[in-house]
Amino acid sequence: MKKIIAYILIVFAGISLNGCYDLDTYPGDTLSQSLFWKTEEHAKQGLMGVYAAMRNDNAFGRHFMFDHLGDIAYGYDQMDAIPYGTYTERDGTVQARWQSLYEGVTSANLFIRGVTGMDLDDNKIAEFVAEAKFLRAVYYFALLDLFGGVPYYDETTDVGAEYAQMLLPRNTADEIRSYIISDLNEAISKLRVSWDDANYGRATKGAAYALRGKVYLYNKEWKNAIADFEEVVYNKSNNYGYALDADYARIFKLINGAKSPEMIFAIQNKGGVGTSYGMPLNFYMGTRNSYGSCWNNTMPSTELADMYELPDGKPFDWEEIFPGFNTTPVANGERAAKRKDYLSVQLNAGVVEGLRNADTAKILNAYRNRDSRLMVTLIVPYSIYKGWAANTPTDMLFALDGTVQGNENAGTMRNNKGWVTYLYRKFVTEYNLDGAISDRQHTPFEYPLIRYADVLLMLAEAYNEDGQLDKAVTELNRVRARESVNLPGLNSGPAWLVVSNKDEMSARIRKERAVELAGEGHRFSDLRRWGWAVTSAAISNVDAVNIYGEFLYTHKFTERDMLWPIPAVEIERNPNLTKNPGW
Repeated sequence: MKKIIAYILIVFAGISLNGCYDLDTYPGDTLSQSLFWKTEEHAKQGLMGVYAAMRNDNAFGRHFMFDHLGDIAYGYDQMDAIPYGTYTERDGTVQARWQSLYEGVTSANLFIRGVTGMDLDDNKIAEFVAEAKFLRAVYYFALLDLFGGVPYYDETTDVGAEYAQMLLPRNTADEIRSYIISDLNEAISKLRVSWDDANYGRATKGAAYALRGKVYLYNKEWKNAIADFEEVVYNKSNNYGYALDADYARIFKLINGAKSPEMIFAIQNKGGVGTSYGMPLNFYMGTRNSYGSCWNNTMPSTELADMYELPDGKPFDWEEIFPGFNTTPVANGERAAKRKDYLSVQLNAGVVEGLRNADTAKILNAYRNRDSRLMVTLIVPYSIYKGWAANTPTDMLFALDGTVQGNENAGTMRNNKGWVTYLYRKFVTEYNLDGAISDRQHTPFEYPLIRYADVLLMLAEAYNEDGQLDKAVTELNRVRARESVNLPGLNSGPAWLVVSNKDEMSARIRKERAVELAGEGHRFSDLRRWGWAVTSAAISNVDAVNIYGEFLYTHKFTERDMLWPIPAVEIERNPNLTKNPGW
């Protein structure tokens, strides 16, 4: 394991969930028992360091980019070697992910070692320890998901004294899972149902139940998963207070203390001058037209855009809007030419000079007159994005012109990669958020790791796998019935809404998770755990195509990619580590 020493707990600048703490440390790379771990405030400061580790780019700071390792997004530069199939055991993303997650584990372990020796009320210590164990479970679950079995270190390891001897072999996946469950059992028994506003965002009993249910779900323990998800959804033991937010859009723009009943566990972010403690949502999901002139390293896929249904629940088909859109032969670029004829206007230096044959109102209505989550999640052709240019709030038009790019200074959108793709609206800032953002790498929106709609869909999945189809339909329909979405439920009338068996329901769950959770980083794990990554045409040797259907790159995925390789540098440091299959 990469060298992880005791200073890890303090270099996070003591970030709290709603403010900042300065940790008094001596010497600079260790925790001094004589100066620290004396008061409850010290304990809270130390614990915030464990939370802050989640914001690391390679822990959960770029979690949203995992979607372009699946089928609902495209990507370049950051993590692109993985979907391109060119990554190796020495890939920087693989190594950094391993390192950052273990840093989170170590920060939790250091905290537990420190707080258990404090002169505090035993119940208070137990609560602090349970909270740290929840966070440790979060980090270990991410390691388990990507790497399988890994070496297990807990608070009994004294990193400062034992670093040279930290050469444990890998535990099995089942062993790591049992440790995670054990931590979550303790979290469930000791954590609070809710926190006051001053401590908003800290782990709760409901979050521990939801995460434990997810661990069971990933291991196909359907009945255990059902029990945990039902606890949260139906308030079996406590009133957790979770609910679907009536407004789907507001969930992804929570700022300045705004809260949503949908958030079960989320990373708390801050932005603005002097409070740059956010995630790089804008930097990687935003465009050159966003505040700070950003990079759109990850973009929604054409496949995702076409998944969003019509308001009556019927599948969308471009052929019904523009005849020949899909049926024109692909050979010799005929289909792309047809689509360009339908969709493209004429740009000159970013200014729309003519419409050619494009009916821009008809094109935009083809997106607007669908599942409302589409317009919340994607910036689509001929829609307006509230952007930023020349240090001024500017309304930007997303116009298409074959290969000609827009120009933010002319009020039209530009894709930094030069690709003709959809762009993210979800989690991307509008204007400058009235001054709440001053650094493009610190977007201040709350970022969900577990939210209520996700739990409903996981419960639907567990019911379906357990042979309880009717209950599965009920839970999925609740997500569709959100007030701002209001799609008809499955089995509610028309033939296209009928679901009569497990396989049909599985397909519905896969699609609903895609459109509900796009941009939240779940898709890559979903495809792998379903076995769909290899057996379907989702990401196994599939061409990524732009809006016109033109080739971007070929997405590679084989059986070996079900688990990432153990980083080569870690094997060199610890010869007791073994490789994953195929590597």
